[in-house]
Amino acid sequence: EAQMVKEGTKKSAASAKATQAAKVVKKGNVVKSKRKIRTNPRFFRPKTLCLPRNPKYERRGRNAESVHRRRMDAYQIIKYPLATESAMKKIEEHNTLVFLVDVRANKFQIKQAVRTLYDIQTASINTLIRPDGNKKAYVRLTPDIEALDVANKIGII
Repeated sequence: EAQMVKEGTKKSAASAKATQAAKVVKKGNVVKSKRKIRTNPRFFRPKTLCLPRNPKYERRGRNAESVHRRRMDAYQIIKYPLATESAMKKIEEHNTLVFLVDVRANKFQIKQAVRTLYDIQTASINTLIRPDGNKKAYVRLTPDIEALDVANKIGII
């Protein structure tokens, strides 16, 4: 009896499956979806997959030691002193030293670099960018310091 019940359920399950398959065949497997009626002339671009960034190397440094974040030190700011005739005239007559400096350096940085490298106080600093693209800095010293002595110490004269 138990075996007959099993066979009966198997047959009914199989016949149900067969009728379902017959329906699909009669109806057609591919059901055409209706196109949505557009009520607005504006087209909104569909949202696509946006993956999170997965860089192979860091483009900009987040730490202070990276190449992009490294601060210019005094040796990088001041390239070298000028020893031209006009620079010598400035040293003798105006108590002013003339340096070629990094183009990115500002007057405050130049002042700090001169203080650290040569231990001298500056009265004022004037800068200009030469036609060749280098920046020139005129460093006026305080009256108590002689530019001629500093120039000798540096080795310009």
